[in-house]
Amino acid sequence: MSVTDARITVRDLDMRYGERVIQRDLNFTVRAGEIFVIMGGSGCGKSTLLRHLIGLVHPAQSGALWSSLTLAENVGLPLGEYTRLTAAEIAELVSLKLALVGLAGFEEFYPSEISGGMRKRAGLARAMALDPDILFFDEPSAGLDPISSKLLDDLILELRDSLGATVVIVTHELASIFAIAGNCVFLDAETKTMIATGNPRDLLEHSADPKVRRFLTRGESDGGTQHG
Repeated sequence: MSVTDARITVRDLDMRYGERVIQRDLNFTVRAGEIFVIMGGSGCGKSTLLRHLIGLVHPAQSGALWSSLTLAENVGLPLGEYTRLTAAEIAELVSLKLALVGLAGFEEFYPSEISGGMRKRAGLARAMALDPDILFFDEPSAGLDPISSKLLDDLILELRDSLGATVVIVTHELASIFAIAGNCVFLDAETKTMIATGNPRDLLEHSADPKVRRFLTRGESDGGTQHG
């Protein structure tokens, strides 16, 4: 499949809660096989946009895992609901999906028995259970330490490359944005519309909008974030 193929096309999208405008006139394209980031300051509507793209309500936290089910049962849940696979076939696929995210051997663990980073990976395994063409993430690195966050970024890149999936992510983490995003859209809470789109590194170097530049250079003045 050509990487120029559009997987999601947004044209003239307005988002409202009653009479309150969240964002207006949104126009962008997510292409096949790319990692697309939705970014912007707090309250700009990033998660609301993600819910519009999915068409679903926002899931609960903890990787959207059922606390009463083991990891194997969590990952196998959509396979049991939406396929005609046998129990043995489901168990085999579950083990494969967990192995892909580095959780081989954790099939019988409950979410409460593993770390936050592992729960994020287990949630990713469940999202991949039905081999979707597009994966959506809302702040996947939230609550993770920098090392776990980088491991998750590396895993998302590896899965994109090995599975050919298109990935759409809401995040405000600069390290993740520069590490994995090939394209992005910047939502502005003040003007209630998008004020930039493109590769974040290109925006860092060439954007004339001070809001975009401030967002992408947070922490540099005190020796913080580095973009190598």
